[in-house]
Amino acid sequence: MTNSNSLYERLQTADSFFLMAGPCAIESEDMALHIAERIVEVTSRLGIPYIFKGSYRKANRSRIDSFTGIGDEKALRILGKVGREFGVPTVTDIHETHEAAMAAEYVDVLQIPAFLCRQTDLIVAAARTGRIVNVKKGQFLSGEAMAFVARKCLDSGNSQVILTERGNTFGYTDLVVDYRNIPTMRSLGFPVVMDVTHSLQQPNQGSGVTGGKPELIETIAKAAIAVGTDGLFIETHLDPASAKSDGANMLRLDLLEGLLTKLMRIRAAIRD
Repeated sequence: MTNSNSLYERLQTADSFFLMAGPCAIESEDMALHIAERIVEVTSRLGIPYIFKGSYRKANRSRIDSFTGIGDEKALRILGKVGREFGVPTVTDIHETHEAAMAAEYVDVLQIPAFLCRQTDLIVAAARTGRIVNVKKGQFLSGEAMAFVARKCLDSGNSQVILTERGNTFGYTDLVVDYRNIPTMRSLGFPVVMDVTHSLQQPNQGSGVTGGKPELIETIAKAAIAVGTDGLFIETHLDPASAKSDGANMLRLDLLEGLLTKLMRIRAAIRD
């Protein structure tokens, strides 16, 4: 695995922006390796620092019969294999304190889901592993409130913190992005990521399956780059319609390079 200090420094000093991308969930080894290989090719060509993303367990689902994973150990081993085969860092989310040390054996970045961003014990457990901790801002929090979340990591001996914007609740079944949160969180002194695809979710549908607006992925990403986000979080899949989780708001894999190329142009323009 990548040295946490060197990885964090690389993310902080990236010339463009860094990318966290991959499938919502680890569905199979072949799928994970295929997606990782393709994204590594694209990001290497474009010079974008890359972290492979994949959830080993989907603990937060609307319905009890929804897909939750292929088995924790199996999925974590796949994440470890992705990191070894392609030489890229990896990130996965955890949901309970006992998962922190287990996941830290396989991945470089531990992610705290938005719904759990105020769970002190969970954040402390993640921070104490020494891994980089990416905390997603809750759909119910302001950017300013994330200062207290970050402080939990700092007071646990870990200053390697990333903060992620993923929209705020807008009524019962929608989210809206307040882009003021990006400069607000950046002012706290940590890299800030825009979770493009989850910001386009339409939760709490009567069917029990979360909807989404993937046609707005490019719009949300462009705006985030324009206001200075340090990184982007994009879930992608070969065939989103057949994905076992969050297919309604994922980017089709073959569209990723074109999107990133446009975003690189925007980043270059605002730096001139």
